[in-house]
Amino acid sequence: MAEMEDFVGQEPQPVDDDLFKEPMKKRRRSDRDQRFRAFPSVEQSALKEYEKLESRTRRVLSNTYQKLIQSVFLDDSIPNGVKYLMLLALIEKPSVDPIYIGLFGSTGAGKSSLINAIIQQAMFLPVSGESICTSCIVQVSSGCCEQYEAKIHLLSDQCFWYLCPKGLGPPMPWQEWKEELKNLTKLLHRTEELSREEADVWDRDEAVEEAICKLQMLYGRGAERKNYEELLRAKPKRKIPTSRIITLKADEAEELSVKLDPYIRTKRRDWDEGSAGAQMWPLIKHVEVTLPKSELIPEGVVLVDIPGTGDFNNKRDEMWKKTIDKCSVIWVISDIERVSGGRAHEDLLNESIKACQRGFCRDIALVVTKTDKLHLPEYLRERKVGNQVIQSQREAILERNEMIKLQRNRILKEKLKRKLLTDSKVLEASDLVYTVSTQEYWQQALLAEEETEIPKLREYIRKRLLDKKRRMVTKYVTEAFGLLLLTDSFNCTENPPNEYLHVSGLRRFVEEKVQLLEKAMDQCFAHIARPLQEGVRRARTSYRRILGACLVRSRGNQGFHQTLKAVCLKNGVYASRTLARIDLNEAITQPIYDQIDPVFGGIFRAGPPTGSALMPHIDAFKHSLQEKMTEIGIRNGWKYDSYKKSFLIQEISAILGGLEGHILRRKRRIYESLSTSVQRDLQPCYEEAAQITGRKACERMKDVIRRGVDRQVAEGMFERAQERMQHQFQQLKNGVTEKVKGSIATMLTLASSQGDGLYKELADVKSEYREMEKLHRSLREVAENAVLRRGMQDFLMRMSPSKAGPPRT
Repeated sequence: MAEMEDFVGQEPQPVDDDLFKEPMKKRRRSDRDQRFRAFPSVEQSALKEYEKLESRTRRVLSNTYQKLIQSVFLDDSIPNGVKYLMLLALIEKPSVDPIYIGLFGSTGAGKSSLINAIIQQAMFLPVSGESICTSCIVQVSSGCCEQYEAKIHLLSDQCFWYLCPKGLGPPMPWQEWKEELKNLTKLLHRTEELSREEADVWDRDEAVEEAICKLQMLYGRGAERKNYEELLRAKPKRKIPTSRIITLKADEAEELSVKLDPYIRTKRRDWDEGSAGAQMWPLIKHVEVTLPKSELIPEGVVLVDIPGTGDFNNKRDEMWKKTIDKCSVIWVISDIERVSGGRAHEDLLNESIKACQRGFCRDIALVVTKTDKLHLPEYLRERKVGNQVIQSQREAILERNEMIKLQRNRILKEKLKRKLLTDSKVLEASDLVYTVSTQEYWQQALLAEEETEIPKLREYIRKRLLDKKRRMVTKYVTEAFGLLLLTDSFNCTENPPNEYLHVSGLRRFVEEKVQLLEKAMDQCFAHIARPLQEGVRRARTSYRRILGACLVRSRGNQGFHQTLKAVCLKNGVYASRTLARIDLNEAITQPIYDQIDPVFGGIFRAGPPTGSALMPHIDAFKHSLQEKMTEIGIRNGWKYDSYKKSFLIQEISAILGGLEGHILRRKRRIYESLSTSVQRDLQPCYEEAAQITGRKACERMKDVIRRGVDRQVAEGMFERAQERMQHQFQQLKNGVTEKVKGSIATMLTLASSQGDGLYKELADVKSEYREMEKLHRSLREVAENAVLRRGMQDFLMRMSPSKAGPPRT
């Protein structure tokens, strides 16, 4: 009971109600409450308080902004300091950048079924079957709309009219499709008649089947026999919208699902031609679905159904990679029958780990689906663990699932440790493996709802969003408080006599520290040199073996001829909806990536200062500037400029904090520079190979590729890739230095502008300052209240009886 008394003896501290009066243009309370329906009451309370803090801060900044505009005309005579101050108002800053959670898996793994279960809509997204799969990237989120809505994005940003025999035809998303159309017709071009056996092999080629399917979808049967110019003049089977976005709306989920279904699922070549939407899928880039006020998925979270491979179309393939990289969380989806092996599963894990290196991903988990599948007699015969007697199917499923969690968690951790540092945040996650069953979630014939682990995934989503909201609001309120501190100080008429000495001293100090930061970045990036050099050495000795494995198929060239041609047409990369992704450039540079991955991850990680980590050096630079300003203030007695000191300290934090986004965006370009460099050097040999036709074309293409790679390696291809990566690191260093110098120089100019006569004309903002001071003080109170509520909830959960599974057997 002592634990209970600890919480009973403490009550959440009251937060000033006046701080949380709603702005005039704020959403109605009922609308705001609707947004938090996905959260338990404890988390709802914390979110509402953070929402009120943010809302009130926006109102204070808006009032300050209006006063500044009214007191000073915006013209060229206004110093940059005032304009900079107004830009700092942050009024248009979004509440929270969305959290993208990527569901990454092969066809049939259960991605769509899992999303349906999470959003509590059994058949909302089409579920993959033997001949059906999701055709493109689908994003699902919730919002404040009253209806269910889907936006279907077509390939091109612009539509062009094209000429047909009878005049102008319908507009098509032309530029992006035109490039793909040319490549598709090249794949289907035959220079001579083939025997029946050769024709059968041709038709079984994956790339040929994909090309025929796309052309028939748009132009009808027989399109595969037309050449490029004929298809340019051909009329599509259905009218193509003039807009690049098709918008669908419905009052009910089932109604939108029916409308959306034809656009996001594909079928085999023996498809039913009755569906108009299905005839457009080759032109669709991606789909965004918005749910109205979901009780289960909070606003600010985007679930992304990502196909396991990319796409033959350049734009869709590029979007596939960018979508993976922008996900802060990746769930690798694999069904229970495939999780224990197979190349597809390993490829998915490898691609997800790469997303940690080059993108924004901070969390990877393996989600094992269809875990209700279990043949009890077979399981009991092969069972090797424990002496406990299994009395039911349910007990067997739960035991098997726990075993899979332990095994796959260990395997995944070992794999992550080989690629990432041992103290990476990804490895700190309490749950790396989830075992879910969407069928049992709906039926609950064997498992309770909690045992399907769908609620566990929802809880993970909520915690991620709540944590992000807390960090964002804390940063936003703190920055706004610093702004009001400085704005109010402008109206002070007293000018400290040693003002110039303070600022000039700070400028010299900043210059010295920037030089030290440049040296620290050089030392940090120098850690990549040795593994990069070793990787190049290994790549030179292993590229022939790796290339041979990529070019040789166990069944010979059967079904591979045109697939290889597709690889060459796309400069060494081929992605289809069913087969594993082929990327010759990444394959032959993989020995380099194997060497640099741990060091590369260490450079861009967060954590304690080390020789190889970049962000801790920037944090140390920030703290040294802040300490210097505090020291100057204490030594010189900043009686008049305490506000200015506080502004400078907080603004330094904001400036350097913003560098993280810039660094993460550059990280992808640096990481991909190796394979991009190799692809650029090999482009001539890919183009030469793509032109080969006729007898034994497949072997001749392979020979051209092998000779081309040998020639480029002899001429220093891997060494050039090494130099280009090092050059990218140098560019990152220069970019960080320029941003730091420019932003801090502007900040110091603004801080030293007092007393030039202009700022005395600014409106009095003391009331806004006092209000902002209260809001800033309330941050701690809100955080303390959230901790107390969470502690009480955890205690009550521990004291309550646990839920039992269904009594059925």
